[in-house]
Amino acid sequence: MEQGLTQKILTLVSQINVNNEFDKLQRARGLGNEKHRKEVSDLIKECRQSLAESLFAWTCQSPLNKDDTLLLIDSLAKVTVEADASLDPVNLALLMALLYCFDVSFLEQGTEDRQDLMHQLPLLTERQYIAAIHCRLQETQPWKLPGLQATVRLAWALYLRMISQLPVVTALAEFTEADELMAELAISDNVFLFLMDSVVVSANFYSEEFYIRRIHNLITDFLVLMPMKVKQLRNRAEEDARLIHMSIQMGSELPTSLRRDLEHLMLLIGDVYRKDPFSLELCLEYWCPSEPLQSSAIMGCYLGVVHQRPPQRQVVLSKFVRQMGDLLPSTLYVPYLKMLQGLASGPQSAHYCFSLLKVNGSSHAENMQVAGGSPVSWEHFFHSLMLYHEHLRRDLPSTDTLHQRHLPLRGITQREQDGLISYLQLTATVVKWSENARLALCEHPQWTPVVIILGLLQCSIPPILKAELLRTLTAFGKSPEIAASLWQSLEYTQILQTTRIPGQQQVLGIEVELNEIESRCEEYPLTRAFCELISTLVESSFPSNLGAGLRSPGFDPYLQFLRDSVFLRFQTRAYRKAAEKWEVAEVVLEVFYKLLRDYEPQPEDFVDQCVELQGEEIIAAKAPGFNLMHHLLNESPMLELCLNLMEEGVTQLDSYAPFPGKKHLEKAVEYCFALLNLTLQKENLYMDLLRESHLSLIVTPLEQLLQGINPRSKKADHVVNIARYLYHGSSDPELAFESAKILCHISCNSNIQLKLVGDFTRDQIISQKLMAGFVECLDNEDAEELVNPEEDLESEKKLAYIRHETRFHILNLLITSLELNPPNLALYLLGYELKKPVSITNLQDPGVLGCPRTCLHSLLNILEKGTEGRTGPAAVWEAPHLAELCYQVIYLLCAYADTSGPTMRYLRTSQDFLFSQLQHLPFSVKENEISTLNQMSWLMKTAAIELRVTSLNRQRSHTQILLHLLLDDMPVKPYSAEGEGGLEDESGSVSGFLQFDTTSKVRRKILSILDSINFRQEIPEPLELDFFDRNQIEQVIANCEHKNRQGHMVCNVKLLHRVLIAEVNALQGIAAMGQRPLLMEEINMILQYVVERNKLLKCLHAKRHALESWRQLVEIILTACPQDLIQAESRQLIICDILQDVHDKILDDSAMQELMPVVAGAVFTLTVQLSQSVRTDQKQSLTLPMLGQSQYNLMMDGYFRASSGTEAIPVGFSCIGDSSLHIILQKLLDFILKTGGGFQRVRAHLYGSLLYYLQIAQRPDEPDTLEAVKTTMWEQLTAPEDAFGKLQQENLAIIESYGTALMEVVCRDACDGHEIGRMLALALLDQIVSVDKQQQWLLYLCNSGYLKVLVDSLAEEDTILQNLLTPQPPLLKALYIYESKMAFLTRVAKTLQGALELLRLGVIGRLAQCQVYDMRPETNSQGLFGLRESPVFVPAPVERYRQILLPALQLCQVILTSSTGQHLQAAGQVLQFLISHSDTIQAILRCQEVSVGSLQELALLTGIISKTALPGVLTDLDISVNEGSQMELQGHIGRFQRQCLGLLSRFGGSDCQHLFRLQEEGTREDRASRKDEFELAIQQICSNVMEYCQALMLQSVPNSQNICLFTPSLSEMNTREGSRQDVQSSVVPYWHLPGLGIVIYLLKQSANNFFVYYDGHRQSISKLQNVEQLPPDEIKELCQSLMPVRVDKISTSQKYILARRRLVKLINNRAKLLSLCSYIIETCLFILWRHLEYYLLHCMPSDSQDSLFFSMNSFRNRELEATSSMEPSLDFRSLGLNRVSQQDIDQLQIETALNFGESLQKRLLDIEGLYCKVRSRHSFIQALVRRVRGLLKAPRL
Repeated sequence: MEQGLTQKILTLVSQINVNNEFDKLQRARGLGNEKHRKEVSDLIKECRQSLAESLFAWTCQSPLNKDDTLLLIDSLAKVTVEADASLDPVNLALLMALLYCFDVSFLEQGTEDRQDLMHQLPLLTERQYIAAIHCRLQETQPWKLPGLQATVRLAWALYLRMISQLPVVTALAEFTEADELMAELAISDNVFLFLMDSVVVSANFYSEEFYIRRIHNLITDFLVLMPMKVKQLRNRAEEDARLIHMSIQMGSELPTSLRRDLEHLMLLIGDVYRKDPFSLELCLEYWCPSEPLQSSAIMGCYLGVVHQRPPQRQVVLSKFVRQMGDLLPSTLYVPYLKMLQGLASGPQSAHYCFSLLKVNGSSHAENMQVAGGSPVSWEHFFHSLMLYHEHLRRDLPSTDTLHQRHLPLRGITQREQDGLISYLQLTATVVKWSENARLALCEHPQWTPVVIILGLLQCSIPPILKAELLRTLTAFGKSPEIAASLWQSLEYTQILQTTRIPGQQQVLGIEVELNEIESRCEEYPLTRAFCELISTLVESSFPSNLGAGLRSPGFDPYLQFLRDSVFLRFQTRAYRKAAEKWEVAEVVLEVFYKLLRDYEPQPEDFVDQCVELQGEEIIAAKAPGFNLMHHLLNESPMLELCLNLMEEGVTQLDSYAPFPGKKHLEKAVEYCFALLNLTLQKENLYMDLLRESHLSLIVTPLEQLLQGINPRSKKADHVVNIARYLYHGSSDPELAFESAKILCHISCNSNIQLKLVGDFTRDQIISQKLMAGFVECLDNEDAEELVNPEEDLESEKKLAYIRHETRFHILNLLITSLELNPPNLALYLLGYELKKPVSITNLQDPGVLGCPRTCLHSLLNILEKGTEGRTGPAAVWEAPHLAELCYQVIYLLCAYADTSGPTMRYLRTSQDFLFSQLQHLPFSVKENEISTLNQMSWLMKTAAIELRVTSLNRQRSHTQILLHLLLDDMPVKPYSAEGEGGLEDESGSVSGFLQFDTTSKVRRKILSILDSINFRQEIPEPLELDFFDRNQIEQVIANCEHKNRQGHMVCNVKLLHRVLIAEVNALQGIAAMGQRPLLMEEINMILQYVVERNKLLKCLHAKRHALESWRQLVEIILTACPQDLIQAESRQLIICDILQDVHDKILDDSAMQELMPVVAGAVFTLTVQLSQSVRTDQKQSLTLPMLGQSQYNLMMDGYFRASSGTEAIPVGFSCIGDSSLHIILQKLLDFILKTGGGFQRVRAHLYGSLLYYLQIAQRPDEPDTLEAVKTTMWEQLTAPEDAFGKLQQENLAIIESYGTALMEVVCRDACDGHEIGRMLALALLDQIVSVDKQQQWLLYLCNSGYLKVLVDSLAEEDTILQNLLTPQPPLLKALYIYESKMAFLTRVAKTLQGALELLRLGVIGRLAQCQVYDMRPETNSQGLFGLRESPVFVPAPVERYRQILLPALQLCQVILTSSTGQHLQAAGQVLQFLISHSDTIQAILRCQEVSVGSLQELALLTGIISKTALPGVLTDLDISVNEGSQMELQGHIGRFQRQCLGLLSRFGGSDCQHLFRLQEEGTREDRASRKDEFELAIQQICSNVMEYCQALMLQSVPNSQNICLFTPSLSEMNTREGSRQDVQSSVVPYWHLPGLGIVIYLLKQSANNFFVYYDGHRQSISKLQNVEQLPPDEIKELCQSLMPVRVDKISTSQKYILARRRLVKLINNRAKLLSLCSYIIETCLFILWRHLEYYLLHCMPSDSQDSLFFSMNSFRNRELEATSSMEPSLDFRSLGLNRVSQQDIDQLQIETALNFGESLQKRLLDIEGLYCKVRSRHSFIQALVRRVRGLLKAPRL
């Protein structure tokens, strides 16, 4: 300021001129459309205003020095007024700045800093200050505004008067004594008139608190400091009053020397205090209540305690008010009343004024000459009103001539009318502010104001007086008690005629006043006042029986008048003042709004109610809200006028030119919007009730009506007109808010959306404006979110909140639209393509490539503010609900398929949006927990999509940056001198995870986000009610529940409140009335409880949502992102950290159970990933070149023994260790037990997690390399336990430490409950039993009866399983449970104790009882191999049957294998199972359809038969059978034996090659995997049959060398090329017995196959050792067998993992085939040797001499053997021996020698060298070959 800032400011203020600036911009072409011109103009004015206000702000705190003050005075001397005689805001600010320079009010306040402030005064710091200013203000040269000069002089005079009391200014007496003269100069220049006409009426006066305070101080200082001057004014006024009275009496002209200074002062005081926008109640200083009235309830602001003496200043001002009313001259009567009206504007002030007027009429009445007491009193006023009423009522003309013409007034003169109006306005003000005064006046028995006013309204008085009477009634109507009687009085007096008298010619009352008088005068004060009265009464009280007895009761006549006579005609009437047109529209629309706002459609509204009227039944009128809804849901004149009004409003606003009544037009349009909004809210319920009723009304949804044609423009542009208001969001936020609400309501329908997009984009100019409007509303920086907005907010706060709500509705509109099909409004507003495919949109920053600024840019701007700093996005705490919706819109754009690509590309490249947002997670705003959680939820979901998309598109750098941010546990160093820190290796993996420097570690962001989700929740206390029944209240609350916009089920508090209030109102009796306050208090308590409960539900939903999003993000990170971006050890550490943290949170005692399902799902995913990560490492470690079994074991041991001291490469568990795994297991088990009896679905997840966890300790698939075992058997037995076994035993120890509690839970879930839970529980039992060496779990299962329940359930589920075999099956749940159950029972049967327990429980018997195994579906002969039909999810009936049968066969096989001690008992039971289902068994053995499934059936069945259909089984059966049954059993066994031997000729002969050729169909990948299964099944069948043959030969008779199963024929070898018929008959004739040729052929074929399989085995091992060197095509082929689709999308490392997995599978498959081939070769050689030995050494040919003797002898022996041993098998000797001739034997020896040549022998010996010696130390093949060779070479005896 010392450097001349004041001069600079004043110079700029004077130089900056709108017109000059516009000329410059016009020449530079810098001006755009009207809106731009308006904005530029406002900006220039705002610059001037800001300059002036800055000077004002300075002077408020520190007065200017002498030179600056003189400059300011000089500047003000040149000021002029506006066209309306008011000061513009800039000059007003400068005037106030000067007035504050002359403000020394602090001298009277006595504050602590009084001395300091006083020494800073310029008059003390500058010598010539007072002299210079005084001389300048004394100059006679007039200013351009004399009134402004007078104001400054008055302020200076008061300044001089105040400083004259200071001792330091005694030397300046010559100036301080001139204060009277200066004040006289000011008064002579009409200072009070200027202040009233130019300062107080200025636009900005009431918008600045310190302007009001300064003028208040100016007036009060004048009244207090210059009492003599005030007295002079009063004396002069009285003198002037006498002169005026004399002039009137004498009939002469008024004298010219009259002054009206006191009158202007009174009017000024009235004007200043009439408005109080800041609730300062400055007028209280004028009231000093008399002693009797002092009480704590009505004390002024100055009173701290009762009877405290008020300050002298207040006493003086109060005296002024009272004395001015004493002996008041008639000329001052109206100004004094107006002053009182201003001073009564406030609750306490109104009470003081009421008391003053009451006292004036009573205590001083005796001293007054006037009969009515003081003229300024209630007594005088109401007495006068009564006199006027009596006088005018006598003058009422007859009914016929009434209102034909306005009669000359004989009762009230103009001066009387002015006085009455002033008094009515004073009464209205007092009554408006003070409820006590309102009730006191109404209840006064003599005054009866309401009655007198209603009486006067019926008299012939001017409309303006009637209007004031109505406004006074309006003030009285604010009290519901008065309003109720006022309605009846209105109806009785017929102010609006509601009943017609028979024979009456015309309408009476206010309607004729409107049509005849006001329309002719073109002024409508009476109509406006009547509308205001109805508006107030409607709000206060609304009687439903209004007019009962005289007409149909109700509000209908009033509504009809307001609608038809006022609203529908307001546009066609003439108006003297243009603004009044919009005032009329505003007041009538306000009534409609209140009626519709308070209306709720009820079922009774839609039923015609009849009432009796004068003996007739008539239909009762409907509720006014019902009628308004009906008019607004039809193309009625009312709706049309509302839409026209909105169109005219936006047209006027688009002009950006000021016009009269602008505020009223905006308010009228706002009410129109509000009506449409209310209609949209209530129309669904209204139409539903109408649809259910029988009323003959037709209505149309409002959203459809808004699509109609506009009669003005001939276009369907109603919605466009509504949306255009958003373009004016900055200047008219309320209209933009209502517009956004309507658009949000009507945007829910996709058909409407489609039409709206067309309407919005049809005209390019309109389209650009609409887009700019939406964007401008979203960009508004003045918006402010309030948590609990109160109704009485400051105007600025309210506007800020409205702007925020507008943004809120626009975002809801975008969200609603995005959920609909394109094209929709959201795509248009967010800048996407509408005429082309959405997915090809190329989003750009505003201005780039002509791209306009869209709502998307606005959203991103809202979210980006604050992201550069540490605090994060500012919107998160400034506008949490808005930020939540912004994040949701971004997520929807990224999630929607068409918009995802363009959106994510733009966010990634132009904005770097996700990184900048995620780095500030977690957001923590305790006050807005729900919104904050939802914000994080949407952001995390978006991040999950981004990670998924960038991973799929191989955008590694983007994925890696986000992974670093979320997973790194090292602090980021963004700034470094050497360039280190931050993201060091952009192309490598996340290497910062494993840092053992614990001092510098930070919490991983993914865990910090989890920490921010509080699993605890405070639950509101349950209700404790005294009056209401708690159960009924809970039921009512449940009935009031509905889904909100977010989909939460919450209670509708407003509806609940209405229900409870209705219940209270329905109570009758005095007792109920007495308890009403207590009932209301209890209702408030219930509502508060419901609000808390709603908050709880929303909070719970938000936490669940956040947890789901977090889980989704974690799952995407672990499953979708490239594996090589996170090192294996880091991956395992991260998973362990997350698992432990999430378990800790959910296992907390106070954690919410509702979050358990989400947590369990996350735990499942994490455990799966941990298991897969560890097992993948294990598998990869197997691919080291030439890795042997011993090396493998040593390496796996090293997994667990690695310590920090070793140099070993960390693999496997080294990064997590056993202890971490044990902790995870313990927490999993704790979680399972915490679920208790419920939460079965949660436990299903946890069982799955536990299964995956237990897989970690399972030895991975090892490639069977067929290498010789380097260690001895003893070394293997005594070797220490390997790492896997150690971990398994530790896991088991932890599981068993939980005792029977865990066993009980798992076993119960396995037997009963949810299907998936049962399956997983069974699988878990399977897994635990498999590693439980002590068999604790098996013992518990047996002892507790759970195993028996599972066995018994097999027979119980038989019927359900039978239903599954229908062509269209029900749900397959039962099948899956059956498979799980059988798998578990099979696992149990693998131990001897388990197998014996199952036999004891009769599991085989249960299977024998099941009829489902007999329901084998017929196979389709055309669909050979079942390969030609496309695969479907629901398998075909035959496949379903196999899923049922195969587990049963496997169980039988395992029981047979395990029950070694009681093998014959087990075999007998299994044999009974086979016999009970013999038809099915024989059908399988016939094998009419050859497919992989049928071969697998056959392989299992032949394995079972080979162990059961043996000699001695029948003897061990614990059954008593007669000879017939025994024969039947022997027949079944014999049939099984024959059919098994028949299979040998089918699958061991040439037909097998034909079958191989048939299955070579299908895709390459399918064919490869099918061929593996096919080969394995056939080899297994051959192996089983040969095993069976061997068993028969060894066990049939004690002298086993005499049994022969094959004829000595080698014809099978001679007919290899032709195809033979299959031997499938149930009884095999002896001439079709297989010959030894089939055995030799099988031997040769197996030898050939062995070398093929061996070569394949070695090649696969070589490939496995060098996977990385394989060609890409071969890698792809290997992968496709495991992953048929999308192989190209996975990374190279994942391809290698899949290829290794496939190669291991191939190696092990070949190893199995080699094992089977080896066994078949050994068995064939054995059988061949035994048969050759018999035929060549022991067999007697049939053509020899003693053949008969031998034959008879052998027959006798056979008979004896059969009788004694009940031999069930066939004795093949009896069928073939008698026909074996010497020629056959010779031919056998020759042909066998030819076929069993040197080459075959060499191959067999090679096989033994390659394979058999590796597997055992015996040379079995070599010995047999030697024996066979010896037999063939030995000469025939």
